[in-house]
Amino acid sequence: MTDKSRKDGKTTDWDDEYFPTDFTRRQTLDMFAAGGLMAALGPLIGAMSSPAFAAASDEVVRTGYLPITDATALLVAHGMNFFEDEGLKTERPTLIRGWSPLVEGFVAGKFNLVHFLKPIPVWMRYNNNIPVKLMAWAHTNGSGLVVGGHTDIHDFSQLGGKQVAVPFWYSMHNIVLQYALRKSGVKAVIKGEGEALAADECNLQILPPPEMPAALASKKIDAYIVAEPFNALGEIKAGARMLRFTGDIWKNHPCCVICMHEQATTEKQEWTQKVMNAVVRAQIYASQNKKEAARLMSKDGEGFLPMPAEVVERAMTLYTDEASYTESGAIKHAAEWGNGRIDFQPWPYPSATKLIVEEMNKTVVGGDTTFLDNLDPQFVADDLVNYDFVRNALEKYPEWKNDPSVNPGDPFNREEVLAL
Repeated sequence: MTDKSRKDGKTTDWDDEYFPTDFTRRQTLDMFAAGGLMAALGPLIGAMSSPAFAAASDEVVRTGYLPITDATALLVAHGMNFFEDEGLKTERPTLIRGWSPLVEGFVAGKFNLVHFLKPIPVWMRYNNNIPVKLMAWAHTNGSGLVVGGHTDIHDFSQLGGKQVAVPFWYSMHNIVLQYALRKSGVKAVIKGEGEALAADECNLQILPPPEMPAALASKKIDAYIVAEPFNALGEIKAGARMLRFTGDIWKNHPCCVICMHEQATTEKQEWTQKVMNAVVRAQIYASQNKKEAARLMSKDGEGFLPMPAEVVERAMTLYTDEASYTESGAIKHAAEWGNGRIDFQPWPYPSATKLIVEEMNKTVVGGDTTFLDNLDPQFVADDLVNYDFVRNALEKYPEWKNDPSVNPGDPFNREEVLAL
């Protein structure tokens, strides 16, 4: 995929510049969007409880991740040797370019530690009976919606008649986007290429995050909503303009979460606790050292993310000190909410899980959603999430309370705040 829209006239091959060459476009296709993910997962789900799967579940930390800042806690824990400090053996984290391949790798037992967009484990556990456990939040905030320089979009109400990409149907991005569209009088729809759009319809499509900036630069889409650093990359390389940060719509919202196999949490409790200790320690480090964490992850550091340090640093640090963000309305609540472009705290607030289940019932997605019809939000908050290991780690490392997304007066409880 080549972008020829750069102002300097040079040609940029996005794949070669930012991603390993051993990934093909076919591997990046989101099979769930095409309806094929469950067909691929079918034989793997049955293997989850098999002796072969149990044998593959040794105590080596095998991490799968997408090249986004949502993976910071996992990547920093590796880069800073926090897992080794806990006495754990590790393999170098494996970069995956799409959510569906990451789900597949997790189900197959290739990975025993991953980050998923928070609605994904809801869909996995209750639609597909995959024994996944949500262990902690990976971060808060950290996403945004950017619009193309070829557009004159300055408000969500102007997304009618436009093409917008989301990374996965079951994502915080889709939930927050559609909340904003409803509040702005725009209908979210899913239509095929060439189908006519009404003036008040915003057409949604799935794109893996690495493909979004190039699609925007080539005007195949008008906007995209995704995790960092692909918003920052779009701003620097694709002429994108930040319309709104998602953390300025839902205060300190979760985006990605840390997930593990339920089998590990019951059969390898000491190992699980050590993993969570390292993850929590990494989040505290990232919260207190965002610029250093960004450089560590970038291709100028450990190379976990295939972007230069300037892109990752922008994605993790540039917020209220950028006047254009406030002037344009990309940030409206920072003074009151006190959050950052991305923040790090691991506690999985039950109130947010319940809100996600409620909002998923209002969100237009592709595929069968009948599993949501009788899904009780309180049941999901109690059943999907394992609070024990992360709470033990938080007690060991109480500095997590210093993150701006935590209320120090009542760190384990909060009320959810959404405001457009």
